[in-house]
Amino acid sequence: MSSIAATSATTARPTRARVGLAVILFVTLLISYFDRVNVSVLVADPTFLDSMGIAGQPVKMGMLMSLFLFAYGIGNIVLTPIGNWLGPRKAMALSILLWAVSVALGGLAGSFGMLLATRVLLGLGEGLHWPMQSTFVKNWFPPSERARANSAWLLGITVGPMIAIPLITAVVAGAGWRASFFVLVLLSLIPLTLVWFFTSDEPRGSRFANAAEVEYIEAGLRAEQQASTPGQSSFAFLRDMRYWLIVVAFLCSAGMFWGVLAWLPAYLKTARGFSWAQMGSLATLPYVAGVVTIIIAGIVADRMQRNKAILPVIALFGAAAGIWASVHAADNTTSALAMTAAIASLGIGLATYWTMMQAIVAKASVGVAAGVMNGVASLGSAGIPALVGYLIASNGGSFTAGLSFLVALGVVGGLCMLVLFVTRR
Repeated sequence: MSSIAATSATTARPTRARVGLAVILFVTLLISYFDRVNVSVLVADPTFLDSMGIAGQPVKMGMLMSLFLFAYGIGNIVLTPIGNWLGPRKAMALSILLWAVSVALGGLAGSFGMLLATRVLLGLGEGLHWPMQSTFVKNWFPPSERARANSAWLLGITVGPMIAIPLITAVVAGAGWRASFFVLVLLSLIPLTLVWFFTSDEPRGSRFANAAEVEYIEAGLRAEQQASTPGQSSFAFLRDMRYWLIVVAFLCSAGMFWGVLAWLPAYLKTARGFSWAQMGSLATLPYVAGVVTIIIAGIVADRMQRNKAILPVIALFGAAAGIWASVHAADNTTSALAMTAAIASLGIGLATYWTMMQAIVAKASVGVAAGVMNGVASLGSAGIPALVGYLIASNGGSFTAGLSFLVALGVVGGLCMLVLFVTRR
């Protein structure tokens, strides 16, 4: 009787629980970007700047993002072992609780120093979260579906700002800057509920995946493991030049993204003279375009059997060209459209960095490898928002030098991926 049941289970149509997991990972990342984008909008609000005593001080404005990124980078590297010990489900739930506490304290902050402390707490919490996303993908998706899975959750990077900027702008305009933090506390309950009640560390522990789906996933993982180098150390990736080329390129991509994210609202409103309402709309446009490119690139990457590195090459050089064109555009509309093209271009390579990394790292070390990769990228880009602010202040309020630095990052990252593309042919 049991053999009949087993045969029935293996011949049943596989469920699609992994698709539901990808949606949950997307929602979680999306809400996390609400917390990050919040201060990007607030630095364009005179009331907030006066309350914190940082009006007319671009370096301190940039510190709000830079200090977060520094703590975030440390969290990715230092807290990943805790995540591996707890498992991705519990670790992610703990991370979300830390977000909620940090943004609640941010709404109560009475000084710039206290606000900076909440940004550190937010960075540590979110630093625990990101590597677990990659662990979930490695555990739940066979290699043939991994680029699309990565694209699905990474959409949160662009959809988050796309929704958050107009939402937070409306909240600040209607109820003041403190209210924006308390709205974020409520929103954090959504991913917390989804992660805690609807995910499991691996397919075998899920009540939503049937035996056929579990076998489908595990067959793909077994084939991947058999294709790997016999006897390879779990930490062999640390000696793999391919891994470090990906890390450096991702660092450059992240630096460009954070530099734009931190200063785009202020650039549109201050340098280009758009109204508050226009700024809210135009600042979302690049992220709308990014959604499209991430989806398309994920599909294309899964169909590429070899050398996916060409996608990040196009992404980084394209983003550099877009930012350069935005800075030097004669009219405001062209400038806004060029910046849109730059962010959209970054989306072309986003999923591929993680898909390539997951392909060369042993299953047991994916969380650590993801933590190191994201941690190095975050630490490396941590000073960029503040540096852009310094360059703005040093050039009489002109954004040209600061944004030109982001162009240089794109060129460096593009060259790294070009080396990987050429050497893997």
